[in-house]
Amino acid sequence: MAYLLSRARFPGKAIVDAAIDLPIVLPPTVAGVALLTAFGRRGLVGEPIEAWTGQTFAFTTMAVIMAQVLVAAPFYVRAARSGFDSVDRRAEAVAYTLGASKTRTFFRIVLPQVRPAILAGTVLCWARAMGELGATLIFAGNLEGTTQTMPLAIISAFEGSSLGLAGAIALSVMLLGVALGVLVVFRLVSNRETWQA
Repeated sequence: MAYLLSRARFPGKAIVDAAIDLPIVLPPTVAGVALLTAFGRRGLVGEPIEAWTGQTFAFTTMAVIMAQVLVAAPFYVRAARSGFDSVDRRAEAVAYTLGASKTRTFFRIVLPQVRPAILAGTVLCWARAMGELGATLIFAGNLEGTTQTMPLAIISAFEGSSLGLAGAIALSVMLLGVALGVLVVFRLVSNRETWQA
């Protein structure tokens, strides 16, 4: 999608572009309601899929993934698109004149230049998904051992489990440590790639 938005011209491109950004400005609870309305057991898409395949989405592990992808994917697409926008199109044109196919040009010329942007987008997407709460709670629920994510476990600990505030703090520190560790690894990998270039 990022490559398409960077390179292609098509009717409705502005609408697609705005739709991709919508989850960034949309309250996560509204995203959860939208997912439930579309993919719930009585949803517009969910009901026919369940009737045809027996597969349900709401309140499953798949619902957690869908909610996190919905709210986090725009960060990846934006970062990757910026990377594609920065690639000199003349390099692609030269590859085409030398007989390279579009697929070969994409994988051999464009993708290596965009790798840092894709890596940055992946980290931004992951970081946003890791902290997702609202859409996950509404569409996937807070089922311990099935759909409970770390932010939901923190809320549960704070609101009344035997863990209380101390448990919420301990879980928060764990989540903070994981996030910090991933960001440090990302910086080290990014710096190494910059030095090699």
